[in-house]
Amino acid sequence: MGTTWSHPVENTVKHQLEMQNLQLERQIYMKHLMHQRMLALKIAKARELFFWLTAFYVVSSAGLFAGFRRTKRLSLLTPILPMTFVLAYQGDLAYGSKLVRIKGEAENIMGFEKELLELPCGVPTVGGIDEARERAKDEESFTKAHDIFL
Repeated sequence: MGTTWSHPVENTVKHQLEMQNLQLERQIYMKHLMHQRMLALKIAKARELFFWLTAFYVVSSAGLFAGFRRTKRLSLLTPILPMTFVLAYQGDLAYGSKLVRIKGEAENIMGFEKELLELPCGVPTVGGIDEARERAKDEESFTKAHDIFL
């Protein structure tokens, strides 16, 4: 009377299932929050790199234009072209819609090209993992025994 043994087992099982569901929901939400933080960190890094690349681009372009004005050699301006592409790419990543396009392409791959996502030897199974672990353990014991006799 009044102990845990007197409660019906169904209530205990139901309570455990509710707690497991709640814990699973919390884990999913935590993973989602961590993903958002990592994405925000990635965007912040891209913006910081964009600032540095912009400063480098401006300073080097000024130097290249000064050299061009002095020597009148057009070849001095050729490094500006690849630097422009790098700066445009980084600017698109930091402030543009590049991440949205990447996300859209990832959704497209997941929706229509699932064969690209398959693992080379298939999904690992518990049995396969245990078998590999046992094999590694056996090999380790064989090498220890072999080392003793050497």
